[in-house]
Amino acid sequence: MTILVTAASGQLGALVVEALRERGVRPSEIVATSRDPRRLAHLAAEGVRTVELDYDKPDTIAAALEGVERVLLVSGSQPGARLAGHRNVIEAAARAGVAQLAYTSLLDAADADFVLAPDHKATEELLAHAGVPVVLLRNGWYIENHADEVRQAVETGVICHSAGSGVIASAARRDYAEAAAAVLTAPLEDYNGSTLELAATDGWSYDDLAAAVAEIVGREVHYERLDAHEHVARLRAYGLDEGTAGFVAAIDDGVARGVLASTDPTLARVIGRPLTPRADVIRALLAA
Repeated sequence: MTILVTAASGQLGALVVEALRERGVRPSEIVATSRDPRRLAHLAAEGVRTVELDYDKPDTIAAALEGVERVLLVSGSQPGARLAGHRNVIEAAARAGVAQLAYTSLLDAADADFVLAPDHKATEELLAHAGVPVVLLRNGWYIENHADEVRQAVETGVICHSAGSGVIASAARRDYAEAAAAVLTAPLEDYNGSTLELAATDGWSYDDLAAAVAEIVGREVHYERLDAHEHVARLRAYGLDEGTAGFVAAIDDGVARGVLASTDPTLARVIGRPLTPRADVIRALLAA
């Protein structure tokens, strides 16, 4: 069995490779890919096959897939500009006749009214007609997405958002990575054709995040509620361009409407253990 992980030099892909190793997959059975394989030198030194795979360069995809049985397609990092690259990987995987193609999608991607959803919904539609066995890993929010603001909160005592009292069922990136590794190493019949909604079993708000940071660092931290216009203006003052600031505020609009609030026991079930406590993730972010 040979397993290919795309974007293995990225934050999620790197953790998936680590989780595969922890599950007993031999280095020689893992193909770790990146647009720049030099970033994978540490894995190559351990016997992992490391190759170039650029979503926008079909020739690199075809070469990387030689002899591969299972593929994890980690979604591209540029919302609004990743569908074409996803299509290239999906079509190449179909031509290669892989036995499983898992894709890191978004929670409730097919129906979510959310600024991050369109690329994922369109990719899922491509996968539905790809002619290859598919597993949809619909990942919820990563706690680590709050890394910068958690560190800033320690300095300023404030977390600023326009999400109102919206709740997010976020989990640790490592937990999502372990779920991907569990699927990629399970018998094919266990997950092929499945859509897995992966999220925490409970949610928390930005008030809860502020309280958690305050408890860990021993100083007051509060959540400052902004409206959308105030949020965009604040982000612009921090140096973000108009488009990026609007995009961030649109994420908060979705949070306020509950698009990331869905809880589900599937993530904990797939990894076979309780989810990593959020406080432990925050401590790690502060120590990094």
